[in-house]
Amino acid sequence: MAFPRTDTSLISRWWWTVDRWTLAAVLMIAGIGIVLTMAASPAVAERIGLDTFYFARRQSVYVPLALAVMFVTSLLSPKGVRRCCVIGCAIALALTIATLFVGPEVKGATRWIRIGGLSLQPSEFLKPTFAVVSAWFICASRQEQGFPGYFIATGLLMLCAAALLSQPDVGTTILIAGTWAVQIFLAGLPMILVVLVVLMFFGGALGAYFSFAHVRARVDHFLDPAVGEGYQIGRALEAFRSGGLFGRGPGEGRVKEQLPDAHADFIFAVAGEEFGLVVCLILVGLFAFVVLHGFGRALKDNNLFVVLAATSLLAQFGMQALFNMASTTHLIPPKGTTLPFISYGGSATIALAWTMGMVLALTRQRPDSGGER
Repeated sequence: MAFPRTDTSLISRWWWTVDRWTLAAVLMIAGIGIVLTMAASPAVAERIGLDTFYFARRQSVYVPLALAVMFVTSLLSPKGVRRCCVIGCAIALALTIATLFVGPEVKGATRWIRIGGLSLQPSEFLKPTFAVVSAWFICASRQEQGFPGYFIATGLLMLCAAALLSQPDVGTTILIAGTWAVQIFLAGLPMILVVLVVLMFFGGALGAYFSFAHVRARVDHFLDPAVGEGYQIGRALEAFRSGGLFGRGPGEGRVKEQLPDAHADFIFAVAGEEFGLVVCLILVGLFAFVVLHGFGRALKDNNLFVVLAATSLLAQFGMQALFNMASTTHLIPPKGTTLPFISYGGSATIALAWTMGMVLALTRQRPDSGGER
């Protein structure tokens, strides 16, 4: 695709101002995700009595829809991104709270809600909208003397965390808390407050360990070798050992027949067995490129809101990928997070596309930004 620079249409201006490197990397990740879903999901579908390609067909619908959402979102201005997220955060938070009362219990948690015959996980949309709204409040606190933006952002964090922990969803709580911490760090805080933030995270981790039995079990399994790995972690490590450097070949994996979440939380293990270490490293490199390249582009901007919002969205994207891959390889206790654009899921895929659409919108070249615009 090519447009002359003299073309002033909306699409032409988007093409010449959007970060095409990040866009290309995200499209590559999404393409790999479709291939891995095709490889991992048939065994899961057959095991639970569904049509062989049930999950693969649904994901082939979710991904194009998600990419359309990403494209439309990337056309927005920073002000448009902020306005959408203020409304979106209010709706997502309300629906997250509603799951506690009307959501079905799945694997001991109430994270889903049915709307018009569709199942929706509101917390997936709460993550990016919280990041943008929190960035707006912190930015306003720095630019308007006397405005309590830090306190409002912290209060919003506590409200979101309370709703998520009530489900319970410790993994998403960690992600939004990490997002807030990134923004606080970039906005600049006295060292004493940085220490207090670190202590708060440490206290929160201890509280989660003693308050939630599933968190305690996962941490104990991780820390005590005598206990052994959990079932899914053990099978995942077996998959990596079986795959070796170049893998057993597409469709030749066997561990996916035993992994309940082979198409979701543990799809990285399927990649390791069928496509080997090389493909796994390519995936890691793509995720790292999206985050680091995006950081470099966002930090050149002169708009504090853009810097805080874009970097925190990228950090959230990177942390989610890191948590999934690290827990699959038994480097950290399992978090129950999906691998962005790779794991099966409608809510997660569309929410992540919305996230990256906002990143592309915020980092587009604008006359009032730093660098060559």
